[in-house]
Amino acid sequence: MRKAILLMVVCALVFLPGISSAGERFDGNWHTKLTCPPKGNTEGYTWQFESVIQNSNFRGEHGTAGEPGYLLIEGRIAQDGHAKLSANGIVASRKYARGVFAHKGGEYSYDIKAQFGETEGTGTKSEGLGIVGRECTFEFVKKQATSQAGER
Repeated sequence: MRKAILLMVVCALVFLPGISSAGERFDGNWHTKLTCPPKGNTEGYTWQFESVIQNSNFRGEHGTAGEPGYLLIEGRIAQDGHAKLSANGIVASRKYARGVFAHKGGEYSYDIKAQFGETEGTGTKSEGLGIVGRECTFEFVKKQATSQAGER
């Protein structure tokens, strides 16, 4: 019995680092680029902002919380890199927003299907109602970790 417990503890210590690092392989600081093309009378735009993945949880923010132009993206990344992220925002200007009820200060939300690799990722916004919606794309690039001054 005692040998069995000892064997389980040794196995856990040997395999735990591998399990932990696999779950955190996407962790770090990421640069996010959102591109929404023009459609009809709606102008296109590109936003670039910083995001963080911690414990395989993605979080990115553009703008100031509660203000027009704010966007919050959150979601969990699976071991294989697939993710369904949720975006919630506040319309910055009617000329960039689609839909009959879109107005500056109005709230909106959508889902993003994304795929992450070790250092890059891509995603697409759900188009919503075909005529009204538009497909926006996301590019994610992991930032390289920098060493502390004096370390070599």
